Amino acid sequence: MTRTQPSASPTPSRAWRAIAALTLSLVLAPVAMADEPTANAATPAAATAPAAPAVAPAAAPAADAVAAPAAADPSVEALVEDTSLGMAHDLSPWGMYKNADVVVKAVMIGLAIASIITWTIWIAKGFELMGAKRRLRGEIALLKKSASLKEASDVSNKEGTLAHTLVHDALEEMRLSANAREKEGIKERVSFRLERLVHASGRTMSSGTGVLATIGSTAPFVGLFGTVWGIMNSFIGIAKTQTTNLAVVAPGIAEALLATALGLVAAIPAVVIYNVFARSIAGYKAQVSDASAQVLLLVSRDLDHQGSERVAPHMVKVG
Repeated sequence: MTRTQPSASPTPSRAWRAIAALTLSLVLAPVAMADEPTANAATPAAATAPAAPAVAPAAAPAADAVAAPAAADPSVEALVEDTSLGMAHDLSPWGMYKNADVVVKAVMIGLAIASIITWTIWIAKGFELMGAKRRLRGEIALLKKSASLKEASDVSNKEGTLAHTLVHDALEEMRLSANAREKEGIKERVSFRLERLVHASGRTMSSGTGVLATIGSTAPFVGLFGTVWGIMNSFIGIAKTQTTNLAVVAPGIAEALLATALGLVAAIPAVVIYNVFARSIAGYKAQVSDASAQVLLLVSRDLDHQGSERVAPHMVKVG
């Protein structure tokens, strides 16, 4: 019986198919691995996209939660309000005066009144001094033209003038000393009375200038007091607001410095005007002394004439 041998052809074909499948799998594996990250990247992006809107609503309540305590805190509200007030503060001189403290306002008003008094005295006393000097120059010229007290009394007959006062005071002393024998004693008494009149006229002309000296010496210190008070209030404001923001304390400091400025405005003109009046009054006193000396010269002349008249009847004419 003949045994039939199996055919060898199927085995090689299966081997080739297995080799082809393995080769195909090796070729397709890199392509599959390249496509897998793209799918994986798309999947998280798709998963993340819906979550974004969920984060935003969560952030909004958080912001509201932070803003709510800040809005509910009174100190924060006061700080914001004070800062806004400082930025919107009226820094003009009138605005600073209106917003100043009561004490600083009183200091400013007092310094303003002192400044008004200074300029009023300057105008009034200036015209008075100019008129007195002009009249006195004319009176001295008339006294120089007179040859006796009687003639000087006639030319200076206007009451109230300095020459009228000097001449008639000398005539009064001459009348009271008519029986006196010592001419030097009469001259001394007349000189004493004229000297008193000179000093009295100087005191009269100097009246009012003492106020200028007082204002000039005290106004800077009064303004400094207002400045110290205003700066003290500014520091108190810093302590209350617990902030060093310059916009909060600048208005108070500016108001305080305005008081110092007003003190200087009142003091500097007062000192200058006082010095000008001191020199002018000294010149006026010198003119009054000249008028007094001219009257005393007339007195001495009259006394010499009276002595010659008394001696004349006793003269013997030799003949």
